[in-house]
Amino acid sequence: MSLNPALSLRDRDPAAPRRLAWLLTACVILWPLWQGAGIQPGTLLDPANLQPMGQFLAAFLPPETGSEFLGYLGQATLETLAIATAGMTLAIVLAIPLGYLASGAGRLKPSLNPGTRALLTVLRGIPELVWALVFVRVFGLGPTAGVLALGLTYGGMLAKVYAEILESVPPQPARALLHTGARRPLALLYGAVPLAARELVSYTVYRWECAIRASVVMGFVGAGGLGQLMDQAMKMLNGSEAASILLAFVALVLAADLLSSLLRRWMDAAPAQRVSPIRWRGASGMLLALAAVVASFRFLQLDFGLLLDETSLQSMGEFVLGFFPPAFEREWMWKVLIASGETLAMSIMGTLFAAVLGLLLALPRWRAPWVLLSNLLRSVPELVWATLTALAAGLGAFAGTLALMLHTAGVFGRLYGEALQNTPPQPAMALQHSGAPRPLAFLYGTLPCVLPQLLVYTLYRWEMNVRMAAVLGFVGAGGLGQLLYVELSLFRHAEAATVIIAMLVLSVLVDWGSAWLRRRLAGY
Repeated sequence: MSLNPALSLRDRDPAAPRRLAWLLTACVILWPLWQGAGIQPGTLLDPANLQPMGQFLAAFLPPETGSEFLGYLGQATLETLAIATAGMTLAIVLAIPLGYLASGAGRLKPSLNPGTRALLTVLRGIPELVWALVFVRVFGLGPTAGVLALGLTYGGMLAKVYAEILESVPPQPARALLHTGARRPLALLYGAVPLAARELVSYTVYRWECAIRASVVMGFVGAGGLGQLMDQAMKMLNGSEAASILLAFVALVLAADLLSSLLRRWMDAAPAQRVSPIRWRGASGMLLALAAVVASFRFLQLDFGLLLDETSLQSMGEFVLGFFPPAFEREWMWKVLIASGETLAMSIMGTLFAAVLGLLLALPRWRAPWVLLSNLLRSVPELVWATLTALAAGLGAFAGTLALMLHTAGVFGRLYGEALQNTPPQPAMALQHSGAPRPLAFLYGTLPCVLPQLLVYTLYRWEMNVRMAAVLGFVGAGGLGQLLYVELSLFRHAEAATVIIAMLVLSVLVDWGSAWLRRRLAGY
């Protein structure tokens, strides 16, 4: 039966007016964000930018293969891996007690600890690059600053997620133990942790992958590893060395992803039918992890005794006191507010562009080349992308937006692809059998089923991109990061404190807003 062309749009699609209203509202909201992110596609074709970008990229080939440089590269790669492992160890040591205090699990009357929750917000709200910059000022260049920065930021992240995971498991076993007279630590250990063990370990392994990327980023402020080597190569415009460093880093991240995937499959594997009195799988995994931690600390030769040294404590105290009181002059606050808006615009536009590009990477049925492209995009940290996009688009927010888009597109390409593969094919197949073209079958059959999950992934990633957008300015990509870098370089610590507070407030507001949107989606 053919449709009557005389029918109104409302008669053909009752939801059309509402969709049109949402589209117009989105355009009104996104236009100032487009302007705030400094998006100017024409600059990518400007000969003044194309020439230095072409010369720099041409210098990437061939990569540096000299024996002396490869020796430095190998040592920096091991240092990056050791920084990530040692930092995660400190983060876990910090997260276990804080997660215990913050969680409402294992209580007869669920209650939260607002003081601990506020501390976790501060720890994870300040980017690890900012912590690293502070520790470099106190301890000097080297891996100690990177390990401590990872320990603080990731300790806050792990504690929050650990608390939420423990609260998500059925509470009956822990409460039963409490009713028999067991104290809360034992009730959690024997009633909640066994039910959440796989998820706790899986998230910890995932965070270790992220720590490897973060350890490279922190090298840009002198915290050692591949990032410090990359920063030197970029500043000297040595493309061949930068190419070798990028290849080493991509190989390291892909190897970490592979190891993480194998560990998760190992944990998800069904247990043997004949149970051995000695749990060889768990024992061997613990021994390997312990050996990696010991090797990392020995390789880095960290001297945490400096934390207790009187001279270091005095230096640290003087440095921290220099940030108080923060500067709240009206003119300076207006400047911080503009930089905050620029950071927010970069994160939103970079995430939206990445969502479109990531969906395009996830759609093709022949997955192999697109999976490889997604892995390459997400293997390069945002800060490294920003140093490259700054050459193509110039200094400013547009370079940061492009960097966020490229890295996040690789992340979305993987997440969206896995979500689409897990979506039931029956609705789309039914539409195709009724004569609908494949694009329409996808839009009306597959996409509605998977859209809530894609939106949740996008919102989670947006939270992370806000934190990263706040530090991309360290390489000239605008926003709060550039303001903080300038103020610290000029030793204006009071003004820098205001910028750090703005980073924290922006991160908290985005966390709350994203959580509210996720609850609305879940209710919908």
